[in-house]
Amino acid sequence: MLMQVATLAGALFGGFVVIAIVVLLAWRAKSPLVLRPLIGLQRAIINPRQMQSAGTPGAYASVIRHRGRTSGRPYETPVGVVATDDGFVIALMYGSRTNWLQNVLASGSATIVHEGQTYEVDQPALIPMQAVAARFTSSDQQGFRVLRVDQALRVRRVEPERAGEQLTDAPPSRSGARGASVGTTRSMGAQHVG
Repeated sequence: MLMQVATLAGALFGGFVVIAIVVLLAWRAKSPLVLRPLIGLQRAIINPRQMQSAGTPGAYASVIRHRGRTSGRPYETPVGVVATDDGFVIALMYGSRTNWLQNVLASGSATIVHEGQTYEVDQPALIPMQAVAARFTSSDQQGFRVLRVDQALRVRRVEPERAGEQLTDAPPSRSGARGASVGTTRSMGAQHVG
């Protein structure tokens, strides 16, 4: 009986190791078959928990606020950002196909809440991870190598005199006021504001 339990435990462990290796290799290859379920898990479970503290001083994640490129609806998504002299860089863990990234690239602007401060950003550009890897911690860099994260998003902070221009472009909310409306609901894993 004890031998059967040990054999079953060994088989389960071996199966887990095989699945982990397959997921890792598929992630490195940016396979949609693996990334879609991982992104779904991120949206359904991890993002809502991260949003509870994202953007606050000392939090692991910051918040990127963006508008749906088709719907025009406002969203908030937790992301890991690193501040630069003139903006921020964000490692693209899931590659360049994520909805939040496509929204930011389509609109050309977003808002980042980082360490309790809110920044309007624009000029989004995909850049090689090699160009900014040194800005991340050594453990982050090691994870990027394992998962073959080869791109980052660079955004520039909007100068204060230009910030008002972007804020006036916000569509009216349901109440008729301009800017983000009050209240949040979940939509496709990102936090939908409105």
